[in-house]
Amino acid sequence: MIKAVILFAIGLVLLIKGGDWFVDGAVGIAHKYHIPEILIGATVVSIGTTIPEVMVSSIAAGLGQSQTAYGNAIGSCICNTALIAAITMCAKSYAEVNTKTFRIPILFFFLAAAIYAGVAYTTGTFSRIVGIILLLIFAIYMTITIRQAFSGKLEMDEEEEEEGEEKPMWKNIVLLILGAAVIAVGADLLVDNGQVIAYGLGVPESVIALTFIALGTSLPELVTAITSLVKGHSSLSLGNIVGANLFNLVLVSGMAVTIHPFSIPADKVIGGMNASLVLDIPVMLFVMAFMTVPALLTKKIRRYQGIILLAIYFCYIAFQFFF
Repeated sequence: MIKAVILFAIGLVLLIKGGDWFVDGAVGIAHKYHIPEILIGATVVSIGTTIPEVMVSSIAAGLGQSQTAYGNAIGSCICNTALIAAITMCAKSYAEVNTKTFRIPILFFFLAAAIYAGVAYTTGTFSRIVGIILLLIFAIYMTITIRQAFSGKLEMDEEEEEEGEEKPMWKNIVLLILGAAVIAVGADLLVDNGQVIAYGLGVPESVIALTFIALGTSLPELVTAITSLVKGHSSLSLGNIVGANLFNLVLVSGMAVTIHPFSIPADKVIGGMNASLVLDIPVMLFVMAFMTVPALLTKKIRRYQGIILLAIYFCYIAFQFFF
């Protein structure tokens, strides 16, 4: 058990460092093409910070650990929004939102969420066809956003144009490759030892996936959010959160289901019903709507939203372990 905890912690450290390197390389390359930060956050950085979830869920699916593959994607969406984005919101009384670039990833997220929830509540089984559909949504989203970026419809903000000296392209490429490799090793350690810890603590594997593993694979998003706040680039952070949540549904889940179809884990129930249908999916949809709908309507994200989201997250975690 002690060995598993140590290896689990090492896996988290590798995920954080690997994600940091990957994001640095990705942003460096994207900036050379003068892509706006919120778009970089919703595409390139989101892919980079979602790679831990992709690796963890794909490895878990390949090993037949459906609880981890499923719980990691849902748990990461909740963690990204109700913890990481909430921290970003609490840092300012309000933040301006560029709805022109924010709107597309939000619409795609709720489209994917509708398909995801529809399958969960009707059949309860994610077939390989569902996985392929989710991956197609990912491909369509990337095509639309990339075309939008290179068509000149989106312009960089003045502060983005005044970024410091860029790293050489070869350094960015090395960071990308090295970061991806380190993430892969960390994800493998996380999956293997997360299951051991779940058995040792006597809690369902899905709870470990929804909490510890989800938080661990979301740490790159947390690092990006904090770094963006320190540097005064909240748009990058918010774009990254929305993009990462979309990718958790279409890329992470799509890859996992395509590799190994699975049913919704039923190892925890609430009132005789599957806990995921009663709690996890509704919470994921609510926190995302609570963050994005006011932003689209008012073009601002306010501190009170962050405070409420943090309260929801801590109540959700407490419920997972004590009820």
